[in-house]
Amino acid sequence: MTRHIYSCPLRWSDMDAFGHVNNAVFVRYLEEARIDFMFRLAPGDGSPSFSGGSVVARHEIDYVRPLVHRHEPVTIELWVTKIGAASLTIAYEVKDPDQVYVRASTVVVPFNLEAQVPRRISAEEKSFLLEYLDDDTSGALAA
Repeated sequence: MTRHIYSCPLRWSDMDAFGHVNNAVFVRYLEEARIDFMFRLAPGDGSPSFSGGSVVARHEIDYVRPLVHRHEPVTIELWVTKIGAASLTIAYEVKDPDQVYVRASTVVVPFNLEAQVPRRISAEEKSFLLEYLDDDTSGALAA
């Protein structure tokens, strides 16, 4: 399984009154990594894959330890744990080489913004996502 690696800068404004990254800011970090994964790495030059829109149906976040401000970026690793006909689940770790700050997952639904309806995952998108599918995830590939 391949993992997508995103280097996320920390901003001074991400801190809360207790001197660490605010819990709500981690949702933005996950979004940055997910957008980098889905749009910048979408298959094919000029491919419409993932460009038609998507919506978040669910987030789950486990805060493992506080992350304090520093000048070095934090690493976000993400991979796919489930591919359905009209949704996918992405898992993340926000981490440094020696520790994990957050473990999370997001259910993403491809969405036709013009028609305002969910849509199915295309064959091209599925092929791209399969490269990042966790090898240990039993039953992660739905028809």
